[in-house]
Amino acid sequence: MQTIWLSGAEWLAVLRIGLGLWWLESWRHKDKKAWFAGGGITWAAGIAAKHRWAFVRRGFDQVVKPRPRLIAYIVVYAELALGLGLVSGFLTPVALVCGLLLNLLYLVLMIHDWAEQGQNLMMALISVVAFLAMAWQSWSLDHVLGLFQR
Repeated sequence: MQTIWLSGAEWLAVLRIGLGLWWLESWRHKDKKAWFAGGGITWAAGIAAKHRWAFVRRGFDQVVKPRPRLIAYIVVYAELALGLGLVSGFLTPVALVCGLLLNLLYLVLMIHDWAEQGQNLMMALISVVAFLAMAWQSWSLDHVLGLFQR
């Protein structure tokens, strides 16, 4: 693919790295002390309790409510792992799929509040494009280690 300045694979790497930096910023700016004390999960519980879709309420009550501290740690450290994986290009397809799932979970939870959805929609779109275009072919540990070759 002919492009200006970088190759197509390198532009995809730029996109992948940008998405990784976005995840790292999400992790960095989060008040971890408040999250681990239950603040983030309490906020989500209030939204889930009033959700228009019963399956979201039930799912939250069955999966998250019984283990709020564990889920808080999973969310916070998933953002860190996604960011590091995408920036370094290590296990990139796994990070892209997991990041897409995390964005989709948030989209479903917040379906009534479209003011927050732009960031998650863009991150989900970038994840899909980067996955389908195999954005780990350049500037990645996956490429160096010979992982996920065609």
